[in-house]
Amino acid sequence: MDLGDSAAEAAFRAELRDWIEANCPDELRGGDARDQHAFEAASRRWLGTLARAGYAGVTWPVRCGGQGLSQVYGAIVLEELARSAAPPHIGLVGLNMCGPTLIAFGTEEQQGRHLPQLLTGEEIWCQGFSEPGAGSDLAALRMRADFRGDRIVLNGQKVWSSFAHAADFCLLLARSDPESSGHRGLTMLILDMHAPGAEVRPIRQLTGEPEFNEIFLTGAELPAANVIGPVGEGWRVAMTTLLHERGTLGVALTAALEYNVARLVELACMADDDGRRAADDPLLRDRIARELIELAALRTTNLRALSNLVDSGVPGPEGSVVKLRWSEANRRVTALGQELLGVDGLLAGSDAPLGAFWQYQQLRSLGNTIEAGTSEVLRGIVAERVLGLPRSR
Repeated sequence: MDLGDSAAEAAFRAELRDWIEANCPDELRGGDARDQHAFEAASRRWLGTLARAGYAGVTWPVRCGGQGLSQVYGAIVLEELARSAAPPHIGLVGLNMCGPTLIAFGTEEQQGRHLPQLLTGEEIWCQGFSEPGAGSDLAALRMRADFRGDRIVLNGQKVWSSFAHAADFCLLLARSDPESSGHRGLTMLILDMHAPGAEVRPIRQLTGEPEFNEIFLTGAELPAANVIGPVGEGWRVAMTTLLHERGTLGVALTAALEYNVARLVELACMADDDGRRAADDPLLRDRIARELIELAALRTTNLRALSNLVDSGVPGPEGSVVKLRWSEANRRVTALGQELLGVDGLLAGSDAPLGAFWQYQQLRSLGNTIEAGTSEVLRGIVAERVLGLPRSR
């Protein structure tokens, strides 16, 4: 079996890699501690740059502004962006999740209104799914959507909404049938984040960044034309959104881990004032070797998942496996980086060595085991869908 790129894919990858090197702004590279406002502004500009070069939404249909390429090319874009230490952009949720959902279920008017702006970064989107008490069990959500003629009134709370503090619109799942429960009676909506009654409260993380947010809706109104898909069938629409989230996510995550492992090796090989290197310790070399083996296993699993996705068009459970193993591997790698810094690892800001890279990455890695599916939930998915074990509830 040939696990490498085809000739066309290799040419696309080489061209993209050269383009990123020439065009990616320095303030987006590295994953070090950073000024959040400056980062968000640079990230929005970066999305526009990607779109003008044709590297945003490469898997979208041509009629929607994309290139109509296979998921393999979408994975290559995510992989090369991560390998260059450049986050894709602040519009990741809109481009990879909300946009494909609009393409699958949106009306022509909704597509024409939003898809071009999603591609260029003129509109930033967030996702309003999780709620207090309805995160891992999404079917337990309680946000009310009351239909009143040609208007819809929203009341409730969402939580853990990435980039909601910077978003213009939200792909929102709400309960439109107050008598329903579970998966039934849900409707997907487009919420204008600037509408009266919509309030965003940033959740400041250990890193100091407000990447995640709470959304409070108190009598917020939107037009009935903002319904995506059939009323009451929001669960089916939401599953499409989540399938796109998991489809090629593992490729980008693994490439980011590859970058961190490479920096870990560099750190271990740095000599101190006495000429000693951490890499001279055989036990440390064993620990780094473990992470290189894990990285190789993740790459192989990604290739299998991508092959199945191309053949069937539906992401399999491999995405859950990769996300689970990646999040735990990244915590080990960043903790080891901190360990190698010794007492210098306690420093922060301008006093920290290596631009506080390892301090930032270690703090951020704690959230990796929670976002996009907690490790506990992912283990349940693997148990049921891979091992065939009975449902736990």
